[in-house]
Amino acid sequence: MLIKHLEAYAPLNYQEDYDNSGLLTGNPDQEVTAALVALDCTEVIVDEAIAKGCNLIITHHPIVFKGLKKFTGKTYVERVIIKAIKNNIALYAIHTNLDSVQNGVNGVICKKLGLQQAKILNPKAGILKKLVTFCPTRHLPQLREALFAAGAGNISNYSDCSFNMEGVGTFKANEGTAPFVGEHGQQHHEPETRIETIFLIQDERKVLLALLENHPYEEVAYDIYPLENKLNTAGSGMVGWLEEEMEAEDFLAFVKSRMKVTVIRHTRATGKKIKKVAVCGGSGSFLLNNAIAAGADAFITADFKYHEFFDADGKLMIADIGHFESEQFTSDLLIDIIREKFPNFAIRLTEHNTNPINYYFI
Repeated sequence: MLIKHLEAYAPLNYQEDYDNSGLLTGNPDQEVTAALVALDCTEVIVDEAIAKGCNLIITHHPIVFKGLKKFTGKTYVERVIIKAIKNNIALYAIHTNLDSVQNGVNGVICKKLGLQQAKILNPKAGILKKLVTFCPTRHLPQLREALFAAGAGNISNYSDCSFNMEGVGTFKANEGTAPFVGEHGQQHHEPETRIETIFLIQDERKVLLALLENHPYEEVAYDIYPLENKLNTAGSGMVGWLEEEMEAEDFLAFVKSRMKVTVIRHTRATGKKIKKVAVCGGSGSFLLNNAIAAGADAFITADFKYHEFFDADGKLMIADIGHFESEQFTSDLLIDIIREKFPNFAIRLTEHNTNPINYYFI
């Protein structure tokens, strides 16, 4: 139930191809007594879970990104996996799929900065499909409502969306059939309505079940098409507007305070005030061109390399606040997501800072 809830909030098919979100170790059907939440899964986190009686660890970053061929304890990854399995602790990661939803990692950053009208910076493609089916006109309302209830017909903030066109369907019921209308051996003409509606690919099973259970025909005619359309409510990064425009120096001080960071690596000021801001928790340099195309005055993210700072080319200010720092509020988000559904469940926030980067100040 817990994993199902997390994956309804941030579907696994939203993750990037290189990612490894989901259940990494453990039985998906085991009873969860208590869970520990952290940004990273390290040995100290597993030890903390053991001490606190937690048999599930939920982290943002997966401890395993690529295949492991040996389990000898030679690396920290192997030691974490071995210790978790020996102590019957399941490991679950919710990474780029949580980055990709509006109320995920980047949504938290937008709230921290008070960004208005925040939207996805680089919407995802390949996660929408279209259903086309044909229904006797007099049964149209029941079928259409069942499809909507199963998750079809949602476009942004609009629901129950469909296109309907009247026509005439023809068929002949041959031997061995039990036709809903018409006579055996005779071609039948039935007033029908063509219904078109879209759905998320993760809802395909529910939508098809609703279609087959609520359509009156013995044999249901339907088509499913993959769509190239991008889903504006899911994708990488976000962009929004500050309540008031700021000078570059004031903006950096504002970000430092709101994001609770000690160091910001940034490009030179562009000479214009900052009003529109793009954000991406974690490594976001791949979105620089998207931020520029969106007309952002500043781009807050992490892990920019030296030469990549030049790519801003005076078009916006890059503010690199650090990987851990940009995602440090993710654990609190996960706690809130879980407590909203399971208010009495024993969910615990780690007491450890897993940031592997330290700063030395003279």
